[in-house]
Amino acid sequence: MRYLIYSILLLTALLLLFCSRELPKTSSEGEYLNLAEGVQYVGMNTCKSCHPNVYATFIHTGMGRSFDKATLEKTDATFGEHALVYDTASNLYYKPFFRDSAMYVLEFRLEGKDTVHRRLERIDYIVGSGQHTNSHIVDFNGYIYQAPITYYTQEGRWDMAPGFRGDNIRFERFLTTECITCHNHLPEFIEGSLNKYSKMPTGIECERCHGPGEVHAREKLAGHIVDTSKFIDYTIVTPSDLPRDLQMDLCQRCHLQGIAVLNDGKDFFDFKPGMRLQEVFNVFLPRYTNSHERFIMASQADRLRLSPCYLESDMTCITCHNPHESIEATDKSKYNNACLSCHGPKRETACTAPMAERQAEEDNCSGCHMPRSGSIDIPHVNITDHYISRNNIKGQEWEAAATGEPDFLGLQILTKEKATPLEMAKGYIALYDKYVQSSVMLDSAYYYLEQSARPLEEKLPTLTHYLFAREDYNAIAELAAARQPAALADGWTAYRTGEAFYKLGDYPRALAFYQRAVELMPYNLDFQEKLGAAYIQLKQLPQAMETLEWVLRENPRRPVALSNLGYAYALQGQFRKAEELYSQAIALDPDYEQALLNKAAVRLVQKDTEEARKLIERVLKINPENRQALAIIQQL
Repeated sequence: MRYLIYSILLLTALLLLFCSRELPKTSSEGEYLNLAEGVQYVGMNTCKSCHPNVYATFIHTGMGRSFDKATLEKTDATFGEHALVYDTASNLYYKPFFRDSAMYVLEFRLEGKDTVHRRLERIDYIVGSGQHTNSHIVDFNGYIYQAPITYYTQEGRWDMAPGFRGDNIRFERFLTTECITCHNHLPEFIEGSLNKYSKMPTGIECERCHGPGEVHAREKLAGHIVDTSKFIDYTIVTPSDLPRDLQMDLCQRCHLQGIAVLNDGKDFFDFKPGMRLQEVFNVFLPRYTNSHERFIMASQADRLRLSPCYLESDMTCITCHNPHESIEATDKSKYNNACLSCHGPKRETACTAPMAERQAEEDNCSGCHMPRSGSIDIPHVNITDHYISRNNIKGQEWEAAATGEPDFLGLQILTKEKATPLEMAKGYIALYDKYVQSSVMLDSAYYYLEQSARPLEEKLPTLTHYLFAREDYNAIAELAAARQPAALADGWTAYRTGEAFYKLGDYPRALAFYQRAVELMPYNLDFQEKLGAAYIQLKQLPQAMETLEWVLRENPRRPVALSNLGYAYALQGQFRKAEELYSQAIALDPDYEQALLNKAAVRLVQKDTEEARKLIERVLKINPENRQALAIIQQL
């Protein structure tokens, strides 16, 4: 009997050890079981089956409402006569409306009372919880693009989407995995593309913050329950169990907006809760002399980390926020209690505001020291500034550091203490590409490239990218002189090399590098269109037509492919077909100068001088300095 009792006790101890999975807490000492390679995501409905109460509140949060199909139930916008946006820079109007339960945006242009351009696109998805905005997405055969107008809920108005006012790229802003994986759950991405997806989820789900749930679900269904009041359940990540730095990295995955630069061989799907962000990508921010005054929309993590409260305590985002509950439904006392947890004993002396002001504000600590403000990147919104400081007070303007334009102080890496020279070079080039087209950024990139001791082959993609930004095509050609296209493993390096040769008029070499780029990224339609253009230059018209027709089967809304295919038909004397394709391109983009010129050329071949003149005059109205148009109009 004694041995039987000992055996039972030993078995119980082993079961407790198995159930608790009391592994080391940090990834440096031992990872969570669901971080292992191959662990699958199970979906929010599986989570809901055991956690219905959490699900019921989470779906009403900003994350839960982040992304969905474009329906009347999802939209927060109002429609009617007021729902009309005019973009002065492009001279285009936008009219959003619902018809038969489907949402559309009509783009049109007026000359007098005549409609001279009309393009109608169906909206497939709405992105945004409605706390600040609803933006809109079109799906062209799986290729995802942002529509040019947004509804700003706080002001109840329609306007151009962020970044479109003054630079209206219309329906051509492609949404990469960097964009989608912050605003939505993980989609099924088509490898070798920039923005093609085979399946699109409808909102951020549980596993974005808890990691893949396959192991957890299997263990719980098998009856292996962990007493989480005593032990950490290592089958799933509970963010509050993570050490502070990993908690912050989890939130910073989406709430640290800046210049994100992927590590070699990584993509934005690779980050999982419990990992360090720097294992997948790094985030950089440009700093200016007035950076303390100006901040961008998703800068909560950066602003918080600058705060004295953060620097002098162990607080993290979840000190104040319960991600399972909507901010709108959370009483302000929840946030104030977080303040009082540190400042409570000295509250009377810590706050220097006159008692009358405190009473008028109902002693709202967070409302006073985390004032709402506009962001520099998103118009018509007010957001909570997460820089918590006694100097950051509601109703008080920051004291300007200097007059005139702010000085650029440099690029700062935010995901680790110090970046390597090569990482800094990549950061500066990304800053140049995305935001600040200044030679200063390229000079800095070159400085760090020179400082990097990494082998040339490792630096080649970054060096090629730098030279491409400089438009130093001869230098790229020299780099590629001793290289075969097949030796390149990066599609963008192959493409940029092909572009350099194309600009230099070396079409055979351009073709070879374009072919390699397409081999590596077959669903990058820009690459395919460049390949088609190279075939045309080399008079390989069957190959050109096959390539461009494939592009249009993938996405029929490609003006460049339509125009270039029309040119291929024109070279073969098939002018009617060529003109039809030019007209389709112009219908998509009424300001596409090359398509208008090509259509005018076809009209001239057919002796229709009057129509050709109208087309050329239209080009000159768009661009008075178009040399081709000036030469033709002079001949006419």
